[in-house]
Amino acid sequence: MSDGSARKAGAEQAGPVGSDRVLVVLRELAAHPGGVGLEELARAVASPKSTVHRALASLRRTGFAQLEAHGRYVLGDEFLRLAFSNHEARPDHLRVQPILETLAERYGETAHYAVLDDRSIIYRAKVDPSAGAVKLTSTIGGRNPAHSTAVGKLLLSYELTDDDAVAQWVGDTLLTGRTGRTRTTATKLAKDIALARSNGYGVEDEENEQGVACLAVPVFLGSPSRPTGAVSISALTYRTPLSRLVAEVATIKSIVDGESTACA
Repeated sequence: MSDGSARKAGAEQAGPVGSDRVLVVLRELAAHPGGVGLEELARAVASPKSTVHRALASLRRTGFAQLEAHGRYVLGDEFLRLAFSNHEARPDHLRVQPILETLAERYGETAHYAVLDDRSIIYRAKVDPSAGAVKLTSTIGGRNPAHSTAVGKLLLSYELTDDDAVAQWVGDTLLTGRTGRTRTTATKLAKDIALARSNGYGVEDEENEQGVACLAVPVFLGSPSRPTGAVSISALTYRTPLSRLVAEVATIKSIVDGESTACA
């Protein structure tokens, strides 16, 4: 490779270019709901202030960013309107919403719908009970590690068909421990995934968040054999222990299956 070609290849790998920078700035803005200054934003995206300023100008012209007092930038109202409008109109959201509402009211705990994305799960919908809700770490659009969540272990059971596949997925290093109960080794995770595959549901017992247990069941919105995602109930263990959720799994499955069929 010539020196000129090497410099060109290095430039292509150095970071986002052109319109990509605008998207990187937009993504970083989303991480600062309280606003962020130009200098801090430039450091965060590793670009010159002049470049970031031009990206912000483009975002402001489209309403995707706005400049507030003291020179701090936030996501614009137009971006938020589009994001919420898109989310509310998604077919999976519309179909699972009645399920989540029914489960949240019946069990007095938070219900989620989430999908698997590589090594994480992404929450697509969330419903808190009308009374007694406690704020959990989950947010719509937010992520959690697949290996420490009931949803993740359940959905991985469809992807990783045996212990060798789990070992390959985990690799040579320990998985991140969210609590002292997180399954951080391939052997322990494989056992949980095998149980999820056999039982048809996944569980976590204070593995992702202290004091919170969760049970997840699959949702089949597109294929009768491969889930599009999973519905879970995340419960405070002092009032709804995991054992109660497991005892109710048949009822939970019937609610999920019945509502999803009715909304199809």
